[in-house]
Amino acid sequence: MARTIDPSFPARMRQLRADRGLSLRDLAKLTVYAKSYIHELETGLKQPTDQAARRIDDALGARGELSALVSADGGIGRREFVAGGIAVALPHLVLDHGRQVGSDLPVQLTERTARLRRIDDYLGGADTYEVFAAEVESTRRLAQGGSFSEATGAALLTVLGEQAQLAGWAAFDAGRYVDSEHFYRMSLDAARGAGDSALAGNAMAFLAYQELALGRPGVPAATSAVETAGDDATPGVRALLHSRKAWAHAIAGQAGDAARHLGLAENCLTEADDRPDPDWVYWVDRSEMEIMTGRCWAVLHRPLRAISVLGQVLAAYDDTHARDKALYLTWLAEAYLDANEPEQACVTAGRAMRLSFGVGSVRPAKRLDLFLGRLAPYAALPCVGDLRAVAREWAQQRRLIAGATPGTR
Repeated sequence: MARTIDPSFPARMRQLRADRGLSLRDLAKLTVYAKSYIHELETGLKQPTDQAARRIDDALGARGELSALVSADGGIGRREFVAGGIAVALPHLVLDHGRQVGSDLPVQLTERTARLRRIDDYLGGADTYEVFAAEVESTRRLAQGGSFSEATGAALLTVLGEQAQLAGWAAFDAGRYVDSEHFYRMSLDAARGAGDSALAGNAMAFLAYQELALGRPGVPAATSAVETAGDDATPGVRALLHSRKAWAHAIAGQAGDAARHLGLAENCLTEADDRPDPDWVYWVDRSEMEIMTGRCWAVLHRPLRAISVLGQVLAAYDDTHARDKALYLTWLAEAYLDANEPEQACVTAGRAMRLSFGVGSVRPAKRLDLFLGRLAPYAALPCVGDLRAVAREWAQQRRLIAGATPGTR
């Protein structure tokens, strides 16, 4: 029988290691493998043997999940296994639709949603979409069929709005754009119903981000996002929305407006404010603002500014966040190309390709396809030939993933 390695083995291995707080060196010691070999497995440069998969599975306490991804006939479907693993790790709250709902349940659901939100740091939308969409449906049915006070009803709508944004983002990441728009608009309606202007503004920002990704104007929606959230939103929320507006202006070629909103976002992060930010901006920090700054300069074809920012921040960015780092490296690669540094551009794009092996997201592939299309004038360079060889292997991996993930092509 043919031996099959599920292409998403690297991403799942990275997530499990990160969940357990282990460094590459820690896992190497536990498995008695070289640190370099562990890194090669996590980045897809090497495929695990059956023995290696079992040993790593045991070290990470994965209860057979990693071993199941290395099998004679493909074994259990990977995404069903991951979904089951999430369900085990985060026991679902029993929602008896139609019952009296107390004020404690929205709090529990909010905490659960926060835990689910962190899974997106390590897995792509193709891996998480079904789980997140099921959360939305469960809460929607509860909000429609439950009996509760006005305050609890508003809290449930806020949870629904947060969950719908999470499901929408996963759908967007998986290339399911009709589904993502549906969830973003559901989130907007729920946020408005709850009177949560910050959450409504974020829903608009998601819609703007998708419009931009699909080649349509995004400045109007990004402007509405900032205005809807208003000046009373917490600093983290305003920083996020101003950075998204900066991105919309950068895509439109409006350098002055982009720089202004980047500055506003930076200022927000320095504000003293005793109010806690909502959990959905937990990832917004100075590092992410620097990355957005570099991306803006890259699309504005200011390569020296982009390289200065992105080169430094990505050097410290953890490879376990494989999808995001792969994406960010594509803008650094394009900046190097704009700076007439094709060799460094190819090296950077190659790193992005290797990181994106097994990632359940269409976005790195789309970005790298665009980059590869720009290499025609440099076809005679050895680095271009080397990168194209890596790209052929990468494309094969993508076909395997697409075949295993209906609806993401």
